[in-house]
Amino acid sequence: MSGAALGLEIVFVFFLALFLLHRYGDFKKQHRLVIIATLLAWYLCFLIVFILPLDVSTTIYNRCKLAVNSSPAESNGSYVTLAPSKQKCFKPWSYIPNGIMPIFWRVVYWTSQFLTWILLPFMQSYARSGGFSITGKIKTALIENAIYYGTYLLIFGAFLIYVAVNPNFNLQWNQLQTIGIAAANTWGLFLLVLLLGYGLVEIPRSHWNGAKRGYLLMKTYFKAAKLMTEKADAEENLEDIMEEVRKVSESIKYNHPLRKCVDTILKKCPTEYQERMGRNMDDYEDFDERQNSYPSEKSLVKLHKQVIYSVQRHRRTQVQWQILLEQAFYLEDVAKNETSATRQFVHTFRSQEPENKIIQYFYTPTVEWYWECLLRPWFYRVLAVVLATFSVIVVWSECTFFSTNPVLSLFAVFIQLAEKTYNYIYIEMACFLTIFFLSICVYSTVFRIRVFNYYYLASHHQTDAYSLLFSGMLFCRLTPPLCLNFLGLTHMDATISHKNTQPTAYTSIMGSMRVLSFIADGFYIYYPMLVVILCIATYFSLGTRCLNLLGFQQFVGDSEMTSDLIDEGKELIKREKRKRQRQEEGENRRRMPGTARHDREMAIQAKRNLSKTTDPVERLRLQCLARGSAGIKGLGRVFRIMDDDNSRTLDFKEFVKGLNDYAMMIDKEEAQEIFRIFDKDGSGTIDFDEFLVTLRPPMSKARKEIIMQAFRKLDKTGDGVITIEDLRGVYNAKHHPKYQNGDWTEDQVFRAFLDNFDSPYDKDGKVTTEEFMNYYAGVSASIDTDVYFIIMMKNAWKL
Repeated sequence: MSGAALGLEIVFVFFLALFLLHRYGDFKKQHRLVIIATLLAWYLCFLIVFILPLDVSTTIYNRCKLAVNSSPAESNGSYVTLAPSKQKCFKPWSYIPNGIMPIFWRVVYWTSQFLTWILLPFMQSYARSGGFSITGKIKTALIENAIYYGTYLLIFGAFLIYVAVNPNFNLQWNQLQTIGIAAANTWGLFLLVLLLGYGLVEIPRSHWNGAKRGYLLMKTYFKAAKLMTEKADAEENLEDIMEEVRKVSESIKYNHPLRKCVDTILKKCPTEYQERMGRNMDDYEDFDERQNSYPSEKSLVKLHKQVIYSVQRHRRTQVQWQILLEQAFYLEDVAKNETSATRQFVHTFRSQEPENKIIQYFYTPTVEWYWECLLRPWFYRVLAVVLATFSVIVVWSECTFFSTNPVLSLFAVFIQLAEKTYNYIYIEMACFLTIFFLSICVYSTVFRIRVFNYYYLASHHQTDAYSLLFSGMLFCRLTPPLCLNFLGLTHMDATISHKNTQPTAYTSIMGSMRVLSFIADGFYIYYPMLVVILCIATYFSLGTRCLNLLGFQQFVGDSEMTSDLIDEGKELIKREKRKRQRQEEGENRRRMPGTARHDREMAIQAKRNLSKTTDPVERLRLQCLARGSAGIKGLGRVFRIMDDDNSRTLDFKEFVKGLNDYAMMIDKEEAQEIFRIFDKDGSGTIDFDEFLVTLRPPMSKARKEIIMQAFRKLDKTGDGVITIEDLRGVYNAKHHPKYQNGDWTEDQVFRAFLDNFDSPYDKDGKVTTEEFMNYYAGVSASIDTDVYFIIMMKNAWKL
């Protein structure tokens, strides 16, 4: 097994980095060099985290061999070994042969440092450049980075001159190398503690809040209000930029020397704008070199840069808005389903993405209800407690790891106990869990933070090239000091343990920090204690409150601004939900057999009869039928949205609001009369299921019988319920347009078909006799004679 574990982890970490990069980056649209550079930076950093526990176990085994082969207090080369042990040293399963790890760490470390200090800053400037040629982009990148690189060269040159002229310094090349590493790690540790202090508190708290549905829903409404503002601003900014592009395109004709630059800009514009600004090829006119009205190449470079940024921002906000809508709809569904008596999870809308058949088979509506409404909150609470315990251990160890006698760092205690018995599996698991938790706290903060629109990692392939490269720089600068901090917490770093024992291969590459004693004995030991103050500040949300006071809208529970944004977001989500429902109902009406041919006739007839009747219930029925065969069902869906407590009842205020939301032309007196008719017990509430059934148009016995014949044909199992399995072989999904273009699977077509008949209150993919009858009651209202209705049903269902 020698080296096998190393090889497996190298492969696994590569695919992990590739998976994460695919989630945030866009492999199809972004430049390959950006993808490769970011992937390499992420991969090398993740590799250090995953391989370091193997280095620790191998080092402990090598120390054991030295102890066994040496006499008490015998010096073996540069290291003092312990007394020989009678216990045999067992080679760990993940043992890495001597000589491999030093080479491995040199390659990984110096490659990552080359990326973070030289290549990635240059590529950032290159990616944001608006130049039209490679040479132009390189020139822009060099100019932008001249100050950046010049500052480092000036500091390094001044230091070399000082060392050369000072006789007290006699530094070797390896010592200069160590000083450079120490300088990079010091900068990284400074940022690391800031990010770690935030993550140690925020990660457990976010999981604890994740168990509170009301909290998540309120925060989603808050995000919706903020995102809508950003979305509107992005749309307005894009319109302004596109208008400027249009003017430039009209002023520079296709025979102008700069026309190629304009064409490059046009290619970056959205398709609808390209079509709108399509230039007329017949409009040929020579340009006059003496005119000064033409834009310069420099202004076109600036415009090109603005187009790239505005298009990316507009696309990102559009995608994020759709994702947030789905999240809000789902959280509202969870809130409604918590009181479900059937214990089956019911979705308001069908999933936009095709569902995996295996997941669909195991993750049934019943399983989903138990997980979302019962198990998930408790799972998140337990996980939050475990993570909070880890955070407390980390904070304690960060404040006490410098103490070696007694050993106060809990991580060092765990490792030393396992080292006595040479339990390598325990050692590697303890090391991996420790460094993995530290990495999650730091890396998750990098993924969460947003510096205006300068740096923002957005999921679902919406992160721009600049932010991807910047994240790679951060990871490469944070990971080495993170690993050194971990080795200090476990006392595997000789600088901390003050023992002249064999170091890990990783620390041997880092060199002895004692070259700079004020860093090794001061900054590295005492600065991490600052994490306590940062954790307290994060716990009381001091940073969030300060930003909120400065006008940057943040989610603060006791803030009036937050409450206003929550209310605004709630209305936005309601509006989008009604819009989605109208779209689905329109599609369903067009798709259903029999409906399309008669809806227009029924609407005309209902409007004609509306002026003749005075009965308030009949007037309400006719107004619903004027909207088509699904009009009554649509009113039911509006009532269902307002039924937040799942009681299936409405008071008068909710009843009137539902009529107004559905645009029913019913005045207050008529509404009161209708409400009194159905409120038979005078309780002030009505059962809207009974109300909708009564509102349904009456049907003759012959019509009911032909409807039941159609139902029995669909219900192949004869159990009184139509399911997807019943439809196979009866309803042909392969002619559906969304199936033909690959948007839907066969099961999704079947489910959409069933949803047309399904109760508006309980869309569970199962259609009962009553639901089927309710639907065709609306169709029946559009047909005058029984004979015509029976013929229509026989032709539609081939009875």
